[in-house]
Amino acid sequence: MRIAVAGGTGTAGRYVVGATKAAGHEVVVLSRAAGVDLTGDDGLEEALAGVEAIVDATSPPSTRASTAQSFFEDVAARLQRVGHRSGVQRLVVLSIVGIDRVPGFGYYAAKVRQEAVARDGPLSVTTVRATQFHEFAAQVVAQTRKGSFAVVPVMRSQPVAARALGEVLADVATRPPQDAMFEVAGPREEDIVALARTVIRSRGRRIMVSPLHLPGATGRAFRDGALLPDAGARIVGPAYSDWLATADSAWPPL
Repeated sequence: MRIAVAGGTGTAGRYVVGATKAAGHEVVVLSRAAGVDLTGDDGLEEALAGVEAIVDATSPPSTRASTAQSFFEDVAARLQRVGHRSGVQRLVVLSIVGIDRVPGFGYYAAKVRQEAVARDGPLSVTTVRATQFHEFAAQVVAQTRKGSFAVVPVMRSQPVAARALGEVLADVATRPPQDAMFEVAGPREEDIVALARTVIRSRGRRIMVSPLHLPGATGRAFRDGALLPDAGARIVGPAYSDWLATADSAWPPL
């Protein structure tokens, strides 16, 4: 089976690529490096020749609400339109648990819009909403660190290893087309600030983490568990403590 992965070099996408190849399928990575610009039609139709399923694990160039929404709308519509014209049967969209339960957060509103645009196209769509990745705490530290100081938002999550999520997405892409939505989460609820401090210690770094209490309804939703999965979520390991012992925990650099 020939499967295309949009965002195939990203945190989750690279694991989708690896899991798909390991299962014996042919993978097409949709990226500028491969001659495909997802914000335009250049190279996309040629890349999708013979492809049966697309996994959309893309990320916008900025988390700014307007930029993210424009990117997600454009890419979702283009993958539907060009995919249908190329004979693709199924689109798998990676999204985030709780995006419709967090008011006032523009990036999540953009993800909700991405889901809606994807569902509005002719291809069958399976939406996989995932919790934050195990990699998320280190990503936040890397993004906010100034010298030996970093800020991390106070939030409850049930994080999942990006590798395990990639395996789920690869599996979904190989199954018969089905319009559906489900959630994927790791095995335990965690405090993201505590995880940031844990990964810093595991790397032997000296970085002070200051908890950031986001204001208003957005901050309350993060703290009150809006990002936790529903009871029917698919739970996959490893737990964060076990993940720290794997090579995957070395990314991103701090």
